Amino acid sequence: MFDIISFLPSTRKTTNSGWIMSNAVCCVHNGESQDIRGRGGVKINNDGWSYHCFNCGYTASFILGRNLSIKARNLLTWFNVPQEEIERINLESMRHRSIDGIIYDREKRQVADTLAGVRFKEFPLPKDSVLLDEEEHPMQFAYLLHRNAPTDYPYMVRSTDGVHWTRPHILIPFTYDNVIVGNTTRFLDGKQPVWLNDFQPGYVFGTDLQKHKWQYTIVTEGIFDALSIDGLAVMHNTVSDAQARLIRNIGKEIIVVPDQDKAGLTLIDRAVELRWAVSIPEWPKGIKDVNDAVCKLGKVATLLTIIQTKETSKIKIEIGKQRLVKRLRS
Repeated sequence: MFDIISFLPSTRKTTNSGWIMSNAVCCVHNGESQDIRGRGGVKINNDGWSYHCFNCGYTASFILGRNLSIKARNLLTWFNVPQEEIERINLESMRHRSIDGIIYDREKRQVADTLAGVRFKEFPLPKDSVLLDEEEHPMQFAYLLHRNAPTDYPYMVRSTDGVHWTRPHILIPFTYDNVIVGNTTRFLDGKQPVWLNDFQPGYVFGTDLQKHKWQYTIVTEGIFDALSIDGLAVMHNTVSDAQARLIRNIGKEIIVVPDQDKAGLTLIDRAVELRWAVSIPEWPKGIKDVNDAVCKLGKVATLLTIIQTKETSKIKIEIGKQRLVKRLRS
């Protein structure tokens, strides 16, 4: 397979989360000044690679068995890969095309057609943001481990100058179709506000985490709920009409898992209104949401409890809701 690493700038650094960082080659082609801070990241996987610029927001990827996209071709050109080599890569990829890849592309086209009306504007990250690194940001990394969040997500940290952004925090980029469309900041010092959100109406976190083979789409309230279980987060205790359309268009069986608190009762009512399945597991005392469950029970066990207790019957969902009310009162 094509070795993109050999075409990266010689000065580069590998982060503990697997990103190979070097000066981004895309910025000058996207209206930005030349990157000198090593903010272009490449991550290698079993079937190809992904690229993300944490400066201008440019993204591209390649998976063996699929055509090189225009964005991937542009990136390789900027890496000074010869044109004949780019064509050879594409031809070799097509020779490895599998039935699974054909099915995936067909499903992706169908989803793309369905989502044709869903659009979010690109939203560049703050210019002083840098990729979170275990060695440079041990407090933030420890927090992610504590929350059982996947450490390979491109979390960021904004630089501090002693005046601005002095509170310890983690910045979480929001993506849609692998384009950055917003972000949220989680402060870690226990002070208010805890969250600082900057995203567009109708956005649902986690759409890019979904896999085409999955049967279910699990809808949660919070960001770390979604991250810890590869689900979606509506970031509230209800679902807007625009969010509902986006979630439906993913094309999977939808299971809503509310927080087990008073606010979660509102999400249950909204799920019933939308005719979606609801899961209210009777987790041990002290577990109030999906992330708590993953931290205490593990990801697989949490998924099993969610799927085993999902209900579509309005009457059974109401019974589960009343049981939750009793538990909250006890």
